[in-house]
Amino acid sequence: MGRALAEAALASGHQVVVVSGPVDITYPAAATVRNVVSTEEMLESSRQEFAACDGLIAAAAPCDYRPVRVHQDKMAKTGAAVDLRLVETADIVATLAAEKTHQWLVGFALETRDHRFRALAKLERKSCDLIVSNGLQAIHALDNEVEVIDRRGKLVGAFSGTKEAVAQQILAIIGRLLISGRPESAQRAKVRSPSTR
Repeated sequence: MGRALAEAALASGHQVVVVSGPVDITYPAAATVRNVVSTEEMLESSRQEFAACDGLIAAAAPCDYRPVRVHQDKMAKTGAAVDLRLVETADIVATLAAEKTHQWLVGFALETRDHRFRALAKLERKSCDLIVSNGLQAIHALDNEVEVIDRRGKLVGAFSGTKEAVAQQILAIIGRLLISGRPESAQRAKVRSPSTR
């Protein structure tokens, strides 16, 4: 979805900066790509770009947890049990929402159950202007099926088809509800990429 959204944003005349984790895809040549590995790096890079952007499309699914301790070398077997302690990573979208001045934010909610309820909870918790709800079937697939919900909790779009076609529909909603009427100068969208097309 990240690549499809970048393509759709470019086709709509936007400048695009993609902050991407390690993925096996090629982004459009017209997009500026910032490659990162960890959730912490994604947050830092996103913060650097966000101030100059008009909006954020947060299509990535960065890790929610990270290990407390990272070994530099291979851990040899000892026969003893190993306890793995994890801590929550920063919520990138919520962090940027708290820092926004004029920007709009579109989040993604990939859920396995209670799709709409959980998407609405994320919409509110992360202070998004729109949230795009999709399911596990989107991972490593050419097609996607999504619902787009606005900040009042109203369903403003439901689309299925190729990720490219779905991305175009999402960008049309963003254009109509979030961009229309804004100054056209420096319209710059940022897309964080997930690990799929």
